[in-house]
Amino acid sequence: MGKVSMEGVGQFYHHYPRVATIVTVHAKGKDNAMAVAWHSSISLNPPLYGISISPRRFTLELILEAGEFGVNFMPMEKAELIASVGGSSGRAVDKFQRFEIAKEKPLKTSVPILKDAYASYECRLVEHKTYGDHVWVVGEILASHFEEELFTTEQLLDLKCVSPTLYLGAELYTTAAKDAIRYLDRKVYGKR
Repeated sequence: MGKVSMEGVGQFYHHYPRVATIVTVHAKGKDNAMAVAWHSSISLNPPLYGISISPRRFTLELILEAGEFGVNFMPMEKAELIASVGGSSGRAVDKFQRFEIAKEKPLKTSVPILKDAYASYECRLVEHKTYGDHVWVVGEILASHFEEELFTTEQLLDLKCVSPTLYLGAELYTTAAKDAIRYLDRKVYGKR
C-alpha cells in the first residue's frame, strides 16, 4: 500500500486520536458541559491552555460571559458520558441533571469540577480568537485537580492505573495500550 496524496484534508481525522475532555462552565445561574477533543497546552509560564469551540455552541456563549472554564480529563469508563454530553445541547437540557453528573467544588473559579475526572483544570479566560470555523479559547490555569494515585511521582498519568478516553473521530472512542509505553531519553537519542 502506498501513500495517498490529495488536495484538502478529506475527513480531517489524520491527526487523531485525541484525548477527549469535558469542558465545563457556570454562567447565567446554570452549569453546562460539552465534549472537546480539540485542545492543547500552550505555555508553562504562565500556564495557558487552549480549547477550540464552534461559535454555534452554547458553551462558548457561557464561557465568554463567565470569563472562565474548566477542562476535565475523563477515563475510558466515562466515554458514554462524553458522547452524551457531546450529543446534546445545553440550550435544551440541563446536562448535569439529565446525565447525573457528579461534581466537586472548585478552588479558584465557579466552574464545575467533575468528580469522575482523573484530572481537571480551572481556567480564567485570557483571550479568544476566531480561526476559520472555530474559536480558539485560551485560559490561564488557576488550579488543577488530580487523583494522586493515578499519577506517577513525576505527575505523569500512570496507564497501569487509568485508561484515558481517546477520540478517533467519526464517533469512535478507544484508549491507550497499557504495555505500549517506551522511554526514549532525548539525551541519548539526540546524540545518535
